[in-house]
Amino acid sequence: MTWEAWATAVIIVIAMVLFASEKVRVDVVALITLALLVALGIVSPEQALSGFSNEATVTVAAMFALALGIEHSGALEPVIRLLSKIRSPWLLTLGIMLVVAPLGAFIKNTALVATFLPLTLRICRNTGTSPARVLMPMAFAAQMGGVATLVGTSSNLLVDSLAQKQGLQPFGIFEFTHLGVLLAIAGIVYLMVIGRSLLPKRLDNEVSGPPEVGKYVTELKVMSDSALVGQTIAEAKLGEQNVYPLELLRGDQHMWSPRTQKLAVGDVLLVRGEWDKLEHFRKHAGLELDPEFTHVDDSTKANVLVEAMIAPASMAEDRTLRDLDLLPTYSATVLGIHRRGHLLRDKLRDIAFRTGDVLMLMLPADAVHRLRRDDRFVVLNERENLRHPAYKAFVAVGIMAAVIIVSALHWLPIPIAAICGVAAMALTRCFGRKDVYQGMDWKIIILLGAILPLGFAIEQTGLAQVVVTGALDLVGNHGPLAALLMVYVLTALLTELMGHNPSVVLMVGIAVSVAHAVHADPRPFVVAVAFAAATSFATPVGYPTNTMVYYAGGYRFTDFTKVGLPLIALFCALSMYLIPSIWPF
Repeated sequence: MTWEAWATAVIIVIAMVLFASEKVRVDVVALITLALLVALGIVSPEQALSGFSNEATVTVAAMFALALGIEHSGALEPVIRLLSKIRSPWLLTLGIMLVVAPLGAFIKNTALVATFLPLTLRICRNTGTSPARVLMPMAFAAQMGGVATLVGTSSNLLVDSLAQKQGLQPFGIFEFTHLGVLLAIAGIVYLMVIGRSLLPKRLDNEVSGPPEVGKYVTELKVMSDSALVGQTIAEAKLGEQNVYPLELLRGDQHMWSPRTQKLAVGDVLLVRGEWDKLEHFRKHAGLELDPEFTHVDDSTKANVLVEAMIAPASMAEDRTLRDLDLLPTYSATVLGIHRRGHLLRDKLRDIAFRTGDVLMLMLPADAVHRLRRDDRFVVLNERENLRHPAYKAFVAVGIMAAVIIVSALHWLPIPIAAICGVAAMALTRCFGRKDVYQGMDWKIIILLGAILPLGFAIEQTGLAQVVVTGALDLVGNHGPLAALLMVYVLTALLTELMGHNPSVVLMVGIAVSVAHAVHADPRPFVVAVAFAAATSFATPVGYPTNTMVYYAGGYRFTDFTKVGLPLIALFCALSMYLIPSIWPF
């Protein structure tokens, strides 16, 4: 191999490690990759910038805006009202999957899951069912629907764009639908018959408000009339009340082992516990919540408590309370923070938020509906009827349908049709002027634009051919079906490690080269890449919808592996039979 090929291979390994570690945001990893490729002269500046003008990048941005219009216009509310009447856990799971899968073919998956998550949690509380029985199937159904159309997921659009650069004919909007529907039916049957027995059976019947997501960290201030003044924390026996002190803050002094410290007026206790236990202890001991940015008045009846989760790939990640502007925007106070699997010991103002963090907020009741429309958060309680004007739902659905029809009939290219649709939704006020920018998943757009030049590097340096030669030596002379299986499995593995879009960039060129090497049509191999990349079930971090339900459903990492690996194997086996039947070698 040339030094450029070796350098590209090293850059890919670095990117894979960073993607898998989740220590660096995915868009930043993509920008680092792009910078290294340009700095080493592996790609030209023109090639480096080409990803940001690529059809796939433009179309994904436009589809995000169209999906936002559908969501904000209230088009999903009739379906939500219908599902809210279901009381049977088994029927609820089936009903949600049958609704989410078709909608996922046209609406952003994470927006769908965020919309149906509060509804599902409320029904689970009403029926005494653990959310863990329902949420994972819902997330998987969103992925199954997304792969069924060209515009259902960003990786499908990316596959189409890269395949065209390899000389293939464009895919039609519904070219994936035949295979996608068959796999979705098989997946739903599996989840209802076999998957349910593998799902955790934990029940939580004691939850009366928002779902119990764990133990919060909050700050409690010792007041002059507190019964704790003059006592040590050990003497107060907080542990017997299920309240666990983490730190004592006295002015600028931080006391990390505060059990023997006598409490004084003005001291702030950083404590951890279940919220109802914390609240009972606070009132009994004469303490006050000590939020950083405002004063909390418990007597204000208009204020409500809301649990809000940091959404995957949202602008709230890596930000602190000061950056979120919750006080000026919603008059909201953060009372506590929960991070699953981690013991937070910092003051609330110093915590940099991660996906899945849950904030206990106090805010005016009339601000709750605005918070629900903030794509940075997923509100984990009952969804309100926002009473959108009925005509807006029809307008939004009509515009989306027009975009699909015009694109399917090839009257306009997909990105142009989508941009026209966004303009139409903006003019008809299906979303507000600021909503479209706040609701845009900029991380994904930057990721697409910055990671696409890696495909040029793999091809230009000859690295793709080296990988293909090695892979075919491993597979042996067993024909195109064995090669197709190798492409599918390798794509699925890379997707679990680094996400669906980067794995597509790595695999499309390799898939085409493999097809040529075994003297087969490249189209079925590219389809295998699309389906393997867009159906990531084995880990909670392989796909954003998995991450959302991982925290809200109280799952363990291994729960996804137990349920997801057999589903991936099922999809792989069916694809090996169906793909050559639909797209012959």
